[in-house]
Amino acid sequence: MIPPHSGENRPVLWFFGTGRFAARIFSVLSREISFDLVVTSPPSVGGRGLKELPSPVEEACGELGITPLRSESVGKDEILLSALRETPPLAILVADFGQKIPEPFLSAPAGGCLNIHPSLLPLYRGAAPVQRSLLNGDPVTGVTLFRLIERMDAGPILLQEEYVPGETETAGEVLDILAEKGSKLFLLGVKCFIEGTCSFKEQNSESATYAPKISNKEAQVSWNAPAARIVRAVRAFNPAPGAFLFTGSKRLKIWSAKTSPLSGAPGEVLAFDEGFPVVGTAEGAIILLTVQPEGKRRLDGAEWARGLHLKKGDFLH
Repeated sequence: MIPPHSGENRPVLWFFGTGRFAARIFSVLSREISFDLVVTSPPSVGGRGLKELPSPVEEACGELGITPLRSESVGKDEILLSALRETPPLAILVADFGQKIPEPFLSAPAGGCLNIHPSLLPLYRGAAPVQRSLLNGDPVTGVTLFRLIERMDAGPILLQEEYVPGETETAGEVLDILAEKGSKLFLLGVKCFIEGTCSFKEQNSESATYAPKISNKEAQVSWNAPAARIVRAVRAFNPAPGAFLFTGSKRLKIWSAKTSPLSGAPGEVLAFDEGFPVVGTAEGAIILLTVQPEGKRRLDGAEWARGLHLKKGDFLH
């Protein structure tokens, strides 16, 4: 059942979101404001027994006693379209939703559909901006609040904030921080709509870059790559899909690693740093801090090396 209005002297706001980034934003904003309607994608099916897996946003709603509306296609959802005609909200916040937002949702709200995108648009338009930025070794990233238009991530910008990631921060950690920063930008955006002081700036599309979705194949790393490149990949692919390589016929995921000043043959165990194996690459070496052998739990690198009786001069191929 969709409430036709808030019933209070406050703006009517809707939230469309599905994934982990959206769930983080929803949880942060729910401390400050109430959404009159929350829409998420239907559960996926997976895991043992092929159970229904609710979206992260639905799980976040459950913790707050909120029942979201599940919609497979908002553009064809008559319940939503009817609610939009009867009581259009001031704005719809769309984050990590997984569906393209069509008309009339783009134009019916006075403030339109606002999106929190974890990059400094027009840089890194697309599905994996933080992962691509970490892979490229960018010193600065950020978050943008902008208005959705038909073209992907190309709408006018309302607010933007830079962020300098720490040297060891993973994509998941950076996304959590940008979700918090983006939520604060959204609150400022609502305030400026109420006060009538919003000022949008068109993006310079000639400067746009793109961040396509990460494939599982991309997450495979090689000792024949430079050490710095491998460490960036480990950070970018954590928590998903996880950087990996093969030792023999078994997959080994690397969850955390750092560079070492040593050098040697790619894949060769060069030394141990407080028990953690130091492995040669094409340029430099890396220290394996946290790994996960195929079919097993995560281990710190020292425990894993002891279990395998690794010694200097062994090769991890």
